[in-house]
Amino acid sequence: MNSSPVAAIRRRMKALADPGIAAHSQRFFKTGPGEYAQGDRFIGIRVPVLRKLATEQRELAIGDAEALLQSKVHEERLLALLILVLQYQRGDANVRKQVFDLYCGNLKHVNNGDLVDSSAHLIMGDYLRDRSRRLLHRLARSQVLWERRVAVMSTLAYIRDDEFDETLTLAELLLEDEEDLIHKAVGWMLREVGNRNLAA
Repeated sequence: MNSSPVAAIRRRMKALADPGIAAHSQRFFKTGPGEYAQGDRFIGIRVPVLRKLATEQRELAIGDAEALLQSKVHEERLLALLILVLQYQRGDANVRKQVFDLYCGNLKHVNNGDLVDSSAHLIMGDYLRDRSRRLLHRLARSQVLWERRVAVMSTLAYIRDDEFDETLTLAELLLEDEEDLIHKAVGWMLREVGNRNLAA
């Protein structure tokens, strides 16, 4: 039997899986033909359970976290992101750069709303806080829906510092976006701005 950390985590997740929750998630996250998450696969583990597991696995090697992030199973990708957020928050400058680089190199696997929303501002947004944010503008112009969502959701890091210019600039850039999921993300960020500074 494979005793690698990733294999052990997968066995643990299989034991926690619930087919009823999985079936509901398949519908909720629009995984059918032609829908935004077409083909995404769920095994049925709720987020609080995944957060607890992420805390237990926060010392996981970054390469193992990347293996989980590249999984076809949605909950494995979410677990990987929750672990990476914990490692980023607890890490030194070197660890933070490693996590940021891994995140940028695996954006194609951050491909659903909950995956973006639980990680973008905490990794990409935070890392670019005192750096050039050209990457956010490039992602906001991407053909990939989820990359555009990563861009706008990353600005939550700045909103929480009462810095609104980045959010407002990207909101204007995405004003004519055809995807409802982008309008929802932009609306959410504008509401967060408004809660802090309605005049802005």
